[in-house]
Amino acid sequence: MSSRSRIRRNPRIRLGPAFARFWLAHGASAVGGQIGELALPLLAVVTLHASATEAGLLGVARWLPFLLLALPLGVLADRRTRRPILIVSDVCRASLTIAVVVAAMAGALTLAALVTLVALLGAFTVAFEVAYQSFLPSVVGREHLESANSRLQATFSVAEVAGPGVGGWLIQTFTTAGALLVQAGTFIVSAVALLGIRSLEERPDPSAVSAMTQLREGLRFVRRDPYLVALVGFSAIYNLFAQWVMVLLLVRAVREWGLTAGHLGLVFSLGAIGAVMGAALAPRSVRRFGAGPVLVACAGAESIVLAALPVIEADWGRTLVVAALIGVFAVNGAGTSLSSVVALTLRQLRTPDHLLGRVNATMRWISYGVVAIGAGIGGVLGDLVGTRLGIAIGCAGVVLTVVWVIASPLRRIGNPNDITREEVVLTRES
Repeated sequence: MSSRSRIRRNPRIRLGPAFARFWLAHGASAVGGQIGELALPLLAVVTLHASATEAGLLGVARWLPFLLLALPLGVLADRRTRRPILIVSDVCRASLTIAVVVAAMAGALTLAALVTLVALLGAFTVAFEVAYQSFLPSVVGREHLESANSRLQATFSVAEVAGPGVGGWLIQTFTTAGALLVQAGTFIVSAVALLGIRSLEERPDPSAVSAMTQLREGLRFVRRDPYLVALVGFSAIYNLFAQWVMVLLLVRAVREWGLTAGHLGLVFSLGAIGAVMGAALAPRSVRRFGAGPVLVACAGAESIVLAALPVIEADWGRTLVVAALIGVFAVNGAGTSLSSVVALTLRQLRTPDHLLGRVNATMRWISYGVVAIGAGIGGVLGDLVGTRLGIAIGCAGVVLTVVWVIASPLRRIGNPNDITREEVVLTRES
């Protein structure tokens, strides 16, 4: 029986109790991350009166650890069992978030201190991101990766719906400190859920080869695979310019459109409904159209719709501004969510288990590392030319994602379950 037939006859595969706990951990961590997405930048902009450049610096601090630490942590994830890395990362993120709250409540929080704590949070987020994607095949088996990734992405999308709204409400009701305490609690829930998973991993032999040799193996594996190169280029181009846009959008929303934390929470929550739908439709869309055409369509949707952002004006009134932003982020979220499911599944299917940590780390090193660059450039440019023009330039850059995907071999991939290192099943080119 073909992979396509198996998928059609088993649309709701049971993935077992280990995945249920993993799912809970991932969901709790995702909700916490989304609360922090709103709370930490608002803490800088509203409480510490950060400029566009300083807001960009906070973005750099958050994402720079991916550039500096992803590769060595990827080697660590292949030399050690991955579940303990996940648990330690959650505990440390909870502790660091509480440290931000204590400093803020004591009146001792400065921009320098916040940047430092956010950088440390970013370091443990890198460890979690690299390890969780590498741990998943051990939990569900490679034959169920598409189903598992779809559910995880749908959960992340739900977190995108609930997280900012909850975060905005918490900030409005209990201040930013209260929102961050809830974020710390979600990391603790994640750690407890992971503790309940019985060990499913084969213990690697860290003494077999040196760490540096393993690091080079991971880089070489990605570099020689045209599909992995295409995937990392897709995410790197998009992430660089999208973060550039988001840094300036938050400053513009607060200072020029007059939006509050509650407004922004509503925008990101309702806008993320599109992301939920995108993740839920991923398996069906890939079965019907093929992975390549889906990736091309997603690249177009998530990129081109951002061009509406520079057009929005404060004199539209808050209601119309909020409605326009919700529409933009609904379309954008549907594209990014669906493409994330497909891209992650392709990566996991094309990578042997013993290389997953290093391959995931290499992909994160590039695709998330450029986010720090985008945040820094966007913040500086916003101060130089204004937030509106800065956003417009960033939106123009995002469209390069579409060009990259169309020019890459990704557009010809059919069923991702047929992809192996030796053979790739391609759709017929029109």
